[in-house]
Amino acid sequence: MWLTYSVFAAVCFGLRGILYHWTSQQPLNRNLLLCGTFTMGAIVNGLCALAFASDWTLPALIGIQMGLFSFGANASMFKGFAVGKASLVAILTALPSVVVVVVAYGLWREELRAMQLVAFVVIVGGVLLVRMSNDLSLRNLQGAQWGLLAMLLFAGNDLSGKWSTMTEAELFPTMFFMFVTGASCFGLWWLRDARQGRSMAADRAMAREGAALRISGQAAGEAAAAGTGAWSAGRTFLVGLAVGTTNAFGMMLIVTAFDLGKAGLVSAVTALNVLIVLLYTRFVVKEKFKKTEVAGISLAFAGIVLMRLFGA
Repeated sequence: MWLTYSVFAAVCFGLRGILYHWTSQQPLNRNLLLCGTFTMGAIVNGLCALAFASDWTLPALIGIQMGLFSFGANASMFKGFAVGKASLVAILTALPSVVVVVVAYGLWREELRAMQLVAFVVIVGGVLLVRMSNDLSLRNLQGAQWGLLAMLLFAGNDLSGKWSTMTEAELFPTMFFMFVTGASCFGLWWLRDARQGRSMAADRAMAREGAALRISGQAAGEAAAAGTGAWSAGRTFLVGLAVGTTNAFGMMLIVTAFDLGKAGLVSAVTALNVLIVLLYTRFVVKEKFKKTEVAGISLAFAGIVLMRLFGA
């Protein structure tokens, strides 16, 4: 059953990745969008906890740790799609399973078999090919940086999810704490940006009176968006709620899979969500792949398949 839950989680996360890529190209506030995404997760899991009369035990607080990891991971992935090449970021965010396999072995002695090591080498080799196929521009390097950070943080989230099942924490309360934590982090970040926006408006007023005006690159970008039909706060939050349905059900499915299977294997299967994102970038976004990119992507998928077939 762990495989079934993992596959459905991969589908949910693949749809989430597509929606993140699409929204990253829109004139909206990223933090408010993700606040809405996590708010929907809190609503869904809170209602499920009430409906199934879940026990709110102390281990469920592991969800707070998961929320912090997920906050950083989602912010990094969204930033990577916005500033880097979608296919490169998608591949990097497909690799938390490699980190999970290694760390799970160190923490819980989940065996790292020979074929898992082979899969590790194949996946890393594929990522290196993808990296080498891109020109060394600041844009591409920046996207890779955010993708790598997202990979590590997603791995931390997966490992925390596995830990919650080992402590027998109830699913829905744990997920509720996770999503509330994430929503709070993104909401506070948005409020901080909003205050900065008001300060920037005051600075512009002073500039009209002859005072010097200094606007940071980020603030200037937001100011430009404000003048080019930027989405309203309400619209952005509502779209975030819609995106949050994919994230909420994906997390519920993957934690259930962690309870039934090995952390590394579950993480590897759910990493197949990158296939959905890559198909989207190829046939909808119309990104063209170089030969080395195709080889690298093929190797990465081959490594994920090897981990699935021989990791048990």
